[in-house]
Amino acid sequence: MEIRKRGLSKLESYWGISQDDVSAESCGGAREGLRVSEREDSGRDSQNWYHLSIPPLWPWQTVVIAAGLVLAVLTGLAHAWCVYSIHENLLWFSHLKEVEREISFRTECGLYYSYYKQMLRAPSIQQGLSELINDNATESMRTINLLQRMNIYQEVVLGVLYRILPVQAYLEPVYFYIYTVFSLQAVYVIALFITSWLLSGSWLAGALTGVWYILNRVDTTRVEFTISLRENWSLPFFALQIAAITCYLRPHLKPIQQKVVLWLMFLATLCFCLTWQFNQFILLVQALIIFTLDCLDLISTEQVTCLYLVQVSSLLCVWLLQFCNSMILGSLALSFIVAALFVKHFQRGLKTGGLAARLGKLLLHTVLVLALTITINYLAKQALQLRSDEHIFKFIKSKFGLGPTRDFDASLYLCEEAFGLLPLDTFDRLAGTLLAYPYLVTLIVLLVMLALVTLANLCDSSAVGRPLKGRCEARPICMRADVAYNLLHTVFFGLLAFSTMRMKYLWTGHMCAFAAYGVCGKELWSLCLNMIHCNTKTKLRLIRYTLPLVILGFLYYKFWPKLMTEVSELREFYDPDTVELMTWISSKTPKKAVFAGSMQLLAGIKLCTGRVLTNHPHYEDRALRERTKQVYQIYAQQSPEEVHGILRAAGADFVVMEDSICYERRHGRGCRLRDLLDLANGHIMDGPGDNDPDLVHASHPRFCESIKTDGPAYTALFTRVFQNKTFHVYKLKRGKKRAKADREPVAMKDKTQ
Repeated sequence: MEIRKRGLSKLESYWGISQDDVSAESCGGAREGLRVSEREDSGRDSQNWYHLSIPPLWPWQTVVIAAGLVLAVLTGLAHAWCVYSIHENLLWFSHLKEVEREISFRTECGLYYSYYKQMLRAPSIQQGLSELINDNATESMRTINLLQRMNIYQEVVLGVLYRILPVQAYLEPVYFYIYTVFSLQAVYVIALFITSWLLSGSWLAGALTGVWYILNRVDTTRVEFTISLRENWSLPFFALQIAAITCYLRPHLKPIQQKVVLWLMFLATLCFCLTWQFNQFILLVQALIIFTLDCLDLISTEQVTCLYLVQVSSLLCVWLLQFCNSMILGSLALSFIVAALFVKHFQRGLKTGGLAARLGKLLLHTVLVLALTITINYLAKQALQLRSDEHIFKFIKSKFGLGPTRDFDASLYLCEEAFGLLPLDTFDRLAGTLLAYPYLVTLIVLLVMLALVTLANLCDSSAVGRPLKGRCEARPICMRADVAYNLLHTVFFGLLAFSTMRMKYLWTGHMCAFAAYGVCGKELWSLCLNMIHCNTKTKLRLIRYTLPLVILGFLYYKFWPKLMTEVSELREFYDPDTVELMTWISSKTPKKAVFAGSMQLLAGIKLCTGRVLTNHPHYEDRALRERTKQVYQIYAQQSPEEVHGILRAAGADFVVMEDSICYERRHGRGCRLRDLLDLANGHIMDGPGDNDPDLVHASHPRFCESIKTDGPAYTALFTRVFQNKTFHVYKLKRGKKRAKADREPVAMKDKTQ
């Protein structure tokens, strides 16, 4: 809710108050303030009430805006320096050998980084691109297009830039890569800074946003130890997109400004979609937010259409860049947007009639859109024969008790803490930095305001077609479109974070910006001052500028020493068993050898040694998921003949088994990998505990344990060629000729515990 007054004081100019956010009065004094403005502007065109008469203070405004932008950049660089220092000191990265640096890229991070390394080692850029498009080393016995299957354009672009830029003499490839990722984190904080600045009209809110983001680093980012994870590339662009949407929904934008912002929004959305495979699900949530704003009549039809078209055009561009990836055409986001636009075009008179009539029409409209979405998505998947994303829907069904509980793919996700509910101690940490309190107050108050504004919109059929800014003239409560979008954004993504902890990184960053807006914005403080009947312009400014400075001072006093201690804490990378394994593979096995094992370990093997894999952590392919489940039978209760046949069918020459998986203790009974395999195979699980009545005892012992006994049934098919305290590597025999050769001495390094 806001009431704009003419003129802009010198003090407001100093603090970076924009023309569009000059003065906001709250419920109690809104009508009176409006009547005063009407008396002062009597005889003038009613539209002129919204155009401010600005004193000639443009040099000061320029200085203030420049100062705010400089502060935004400095805040972003401070965060980038912070995460870089923690990463360096956590691993002592600059003193590691190359193989140790590569091992530090754990799980799927190592897989993605291997393609950057592959681009650098290719004889030419064209050859490197050709190898990625026709790759036969990531999945044995298959040739796949990596640019179609995975979101690795960022590795391609960095590989090309490193080859053509004059940086090779003084910057190692790995530092070029990690510096780029950390620089993007600076962009992320700058985007959040701008978002809160746009919402509140004061760059003090941006400074508070950046400080909160840095201090709550445990809950806002994990970039320091998962550098090449896709979300670390995409979330900065997502934050830029949110800033662009916030700017686009502000009032009084000129047509040329709207076009520029829409293009920036499109580029940010395109980069976001191109760098993360889960982009379609995030855009689906965002499309639901836009749909809700449209149904509640909080943004104009033109804005709704433009926002939808930006999403659609971005997805279609990514579809082309990813060589017509069918997952994009079969995405729920695209189906929903098409359905929403189609129903909106043909359902006339949606926003006419009384309250009951409009509620009924909105309910019918929602049902039609959802039904058409499901229909379009089903037909698209049938036409495209798309089943690559079915594991995600299995996970969602199982999570809410709507699907089978023994599905192997769904259980892999459900048993990981990252895919569980958001832990309650998260709020203790957020409250410790004073972030949770203003966030919750702002959220509750704005939700109440949203309900009142929505009720007024639904009851006032005469407002249909009237510009949104014109409605504020006759109402005591008004909510800006940009505020409404950010409110629903934090609600929708907050619910997503509550349901799945890994998704909290989509929410907590924006949470900082939203809370800072609550501290520095006008709406809440105007409401509070009106409640005690002392709402004056001077008091409002005093509170809005004093409180954030007090909070910043408190945070500096309490957390600066702790942050400096954390940044300067020295640790060291230490994983001698994995280093020994990678060194042995590089020196003792053929370059075309095929390795089988766990997804996480194989990603490191590809990065460190370049060997061919049977499976890998990029799980968005149905055939790969089936193969992974088969390869994982090495940890199930299976016969040696069965396991050997499975591995040979996958083309494996060597299999690596890990004691940390075979004797896993990290998860409880029922969530250990061997338990998931037993359940999928219909076998009774190990250890004390209940079992479903339909499970039976396996006819064979657990393979990963029994093979270490060197029984005749195992030695006839497998030869142990490497062993240390963590890993056991076996070479597969291939028939009589191969078995004879395998009986010859084999280079083997055997270490006992």
